Amino acid sequence: MSFLAKSLRKSAKVGSFKLRLGSTRMLSGTSNSNNHADETKKNQLTTDKPSTTHFGYKEILLNQKERLVGDVFSSVASNYDLMNDVMSLGIHRLWKDHFIKKLDPGMRPGGEPLEFIDAAGGTGDIAFGLLRHAKQHHFDTKSRMTVVDINNDMLNEGRKRYLDTEFVTESPNRIQFLQQNGEVLDKIPDNSKDFYTVSFGIRNFTNIQSGLNAAYRVLKPGGIFACLEFSKVDNEYLNFIYNKYSFSLLPLMGELVANDRASYQYLVESIRKFPSQDEFSGMIRKAGFYVPGKGYENLTFGVAAIHIGIKI
Repeated sequence: MSFLAKSLRKSAKVGSFKLRLGSTRMLSGTSNSNNHADETKKNQLTTDKPSTTHFGYKEILLNQKERLVGDVFSSVASNYDLMNDVMSLGIHRLWKDHFIKKLDPGMRPGGEPLEFIDAAGGTGDIAFGLLRHAKQHHFDTKSRMTVVDINNDMLNEGRKRYLDTEFVTESPNRIQFLQQNGEVLDKIPDNSKDFYTVSFGIRNFTNIQSGLNAAYRVLKPGGIFACLEFSKVDNEYLNFIYNKYSFSLLPLMGELVANDRASYQYLVESIRKFPSQDEFSGMIRKAGFYVPGKGYENLTFGVAAIHIGIKI
């Protein structure tokens, strides 16, 4: 277990914590059968309506989103770093370095090797960074990483990059690439991971709450959930400039540098549809995690944010 987990668990022991597992609705009996019939009819109409969700600003059928998001990331897989450079003006590299240093991962003296899972992590940049930090700062060459992604094109890009890393010769069995739906993680056992990370990926989940619930399930007690994601700018004037840049220039740059305007348009819109920092922290709590303090750290005035949760 990392020092971060230990220190935050101490905070978690202060006071008692009651998890909100949903609201309980108290129903009183009714003597009016007509009211009951009206309620039944209303429920039936609600049930008959097809379930929908958003794909950027478009409303689509729920069962369409996985395919549409998959098409986007298949399109950008080979230019993934370029995409993030365009989306963040290159600052994503600094954010990721800070994210990894904040977690300070690595097996401590006398401890056991850690088990990492990096969700929506197909290209492997966070996974490789976490293991490099563990080696450089804690002399840890034994902890293991599972990289999961629903998109096989992204995983193939990660596998290709893996062949150019030191891990191929140093410890060839430490990193596993696995195609998995992050909302289910059906091939990952319960209580099996020490760290769950997701970087610029969770906003593309069809059901974000299901993804958080799955993260909670696979983590060991004391395990850390850590998410780096685009978020809401907390300065009115900067937000105005950022919105102008996002909606005017980003799709155009996507067309010029990657010949793919549509994918970049979706990515911009997906950021705007993602919950605010406080809303997302609430969703992490709803999944069962202890969230220390306000639960997040804003980066670059809230263009991105790091969220932390601890499985108690």
